[in-house]
Amino acid sequence: MKDHTDTPQTANLGKFSDPFTTAKGDTRASVALTKPETLWFNTGTLCNIECENCYILSSPSNDALVYLTTAEVENYLDQLDSRKWGVREIAFTGGEPFMNPDMCDMARVSLERGYDVLILTNAMRPMMRKSVRAALEGLIAEFGDKLTFRISLDHWSPEVHDKERGKGAFDKTIEGMEWLRDQGAVMAVAGRSIWAESDAQARASYSEIYAKHNFNIDAQNPAMTVLFPEMDESIEVPEITTECWGILDKSPDAIMCSSSRMVVKRKGADAPAVLACTLLAYSPEFELGKTLEEAERDVHLNHPHCAKFCVLGGASCSA
Repeated sequence: MKDHTDTPQTANLGKFSDPFTTAKGDTRASVALTKPETLWFNTGTLCNIECENCYILSSPSNDALVYLTTAEVENYLDQLDSRKWGVREIAFTGGEPFMNPDMCDMARVSLERGYDVLILTNAMRPMMRKSVRAALEGLIAEFGDKLTFRISLDHWSPEVHDKERGKGAFDKTIEGMEWLRDQGAVMAVAGRSIWAESDAQARASYSEIYAKHNFNIDAQNPAMTVLFPEMDESIEVPEITTECWGILDKSPDAIMCSSSRMVVKRKGADAPAVLACTLLAYSPEFELGKTLEEAERDVHLNHPHCAKFCVLGGASCSA
């Protein structure tokens, strides 16, 4: 089994070791939780497939993050009320969320409290089980556009998508999307921008796929067709200092950890934990505590992903 931890890369040797100071001795940039918008829940790292470049190493055997329960989600929803964060969205990721037997119940309790709900899914067999489809039919009919499904469609081409996710994966995902379409569900797509094509070319090709299958998804809207860069820790990236905000003309408020946190439950842990970021589930220095109150502290940008993916790449997992 793969090692489910982040390991130092030679390209960034000597960097990202001190949470407060860069390798050159400058003050490392940090981000405060200034405008909470999304609370993420990782439902568990188990997945029905194993992708070549999964950032969280999900697979049929990786249970490093175990299933969350509806009761645990409700506990954090209660904390949202008491801390008055004012978030608008509850989001679920994995692994494959529909592997978790509580997924539909966790979505329901979130929707019933008035939150928008986002579920990241590959729309394959776990979602298409008869019991899951029955529960989703009810949620879609009752809550309409308060519920969004973001489908992992790595590439508009079946051949390239299947190279990442396995033979036949594209067709199975399209089948799931067609079922969601027929229920009137709101859908978005998450793809990758690592292929040898421009952003415009990729979006034009996604648009053709959407038209072919009558999917009501806007290929030109980055919130509806999200093209994520590859997170390669072997690439050298600069450390972000406090001076970088002015140099880059960027505000800390634009960084994902200013507006979101993620709840996970580690295998063997007695309770879930709150992380600074959806991308760093295996980096212990980004674990902020067990409660939302503890997770209100600043996040020091002490990882290559902070620089390449968030500050320089401008990516966000939220819609």
